[in-house]
Amino acid sequence: MPDITIQAADGGSFSAYLAMPAASNGSGIVAIQEIFGVNRVMRDICDAQAAQGYIAICPDLFWRQEPDIQLNTYDEAEWARAFELFGGFDQDKAVEDVEATIAALRKTVGFSGKAGAVGYCLGGRMAYLTACRTDIDAAVGYYGVGIDGLLDEAKNIAAPVVLHIAEEDGFVDKAAQAKMHTGLDANPKVTLYDYAGADHAFAREGGDHYDAAAAKLANGRTAEFFKAHLLG
Repeated sequence: MPDITIQAADGGSFSAYLAMPAASNGSGIVAIQEIFGVNRVMRDICDAQAAQGYIAICPDLFWRQEPDIQLNTYDEAEWARAFELFGGFDQDKAVEDVEATIAALRKTVGFSGKAGAVGYCLGGRMAYLTACRTDIDAAVGYYGVGIDGLLDEAKNIAAPVVLHIAEEDGFVDKAAQAKMHTGLDANPKVTLYDYAGADHAFAREGGDHYDAAAAKLANGRTAEFFKAHLLG
């Protein structure tokens, strides 16, 4: 599907990839990017969600720095650019952009149910913040970075949340993982799953740390979670 345009709350507009299902189940999912933009991986994730009947939208959260960037080769230059974009990222504005995307999703022809969010890496953090700051109906974060520094926001979570944690994550160390468990395990809205031996980005097919078994388990849990909370 072609990109669509979404109006930002503070003026301007940004693009988003839209994947429409052949037969909609009425609900939709906002897919939240890694640090590589709305690239082939994120578009494939949207297409996979659409194949399950969901309307899927992936917004460009780097548009204030470089609109429509897509980093696909993961070579040295692209990693450097990705970390530059990460360094200039305004997560508060990005939450507003996710919220605008949720609103656009709910206005999409064929939408009649509930809205979920799923994010990876930086997007995993954003999925957590989406649950804390918006009216999303359910949220999933894969190996989210920096969540241990945002635990004070957990009191605002109103919808169910799943967080997939890679135990050998090179960007989320053991101390950060322990803080997440300490801060979230008692929250009835939040479920944390740990993946022994898995490193960051274990669910990205073709990536250096792709772990087929862990990815299958996490993706299965995510599918069942959305089925229960978006379709149930």
